[in-house]
Amino acid sequence: MDPGHVAYGMRAGYGLGHVTPDTVIAWERGLATPDATELAALAGTLWCSPGDLMGAATTLREHRLARGLAPEDVARGAGVELQAYLRMEETGRWRGSPRQSADLARTLRLTLPDLVTVTGRADELAELLRSAVTTRWQGYTRPVSKLLAVDKRTVEGPLRRLHETYQSRMVRTLSWGGGASADASGHAGRDFLDRILDHFWPLLPDAS
Repeated sequence: MDPGHVAYGMRAGYGLGHVTPDTVIAWERGLATPDATELAALAGTLWCSPGDLMGAATTLREHRLARGLAPEDVARGAGVELQAYLRMEETGRWRGSPRQSADLARTLRLTLPDLVTVTGRADELAELLRSAVTTRWQGYTRPVSKLLAVDKRTVEGPLRRLHETYQSRMVRTLSWGGGASADASGHAGRDFLDRILDHFWPLLPDAS
């Protein structure tokens, strides 16, 4: 389908008379972004889902659009008032209870990493994990399990392995050639800590 066919399909099938071939070309080139109504119509015209047209979703709104859901659907599924949900979607800060968070995850079919990201807790989790690997990991099982709303035993193994990996990496760095420079050791440590969530999620059972 060329841009003219797509534009015609959106006008004829979805009543979006303002969509022209130039509109579609602008979307293709990244010069403009379709709104929620246009995205749904575009997906319908192309016989695919809205999620197929999007990159990796990172916000509440993007996950909702990828699922083709209206705000009312998500608010009802999560058990929150519509206006409250819209405010949280706009600000990017989820303020629901643990039960509502679980309902949100089910409604949007979120993995645990996605849920942590869209509820604005990724930075808090990363800071806890950095402290766990650089000090005594045992002291962080409770705060990490509470943040993730999982049993303490679920995070004990991943925290221990994460701590061991970090400490062994630092030891290997220092032992290179009979002793690496402090700069090399510091760089290796910072790189690991900067990507702490990438190291943590594969260790957590059933994170999906």
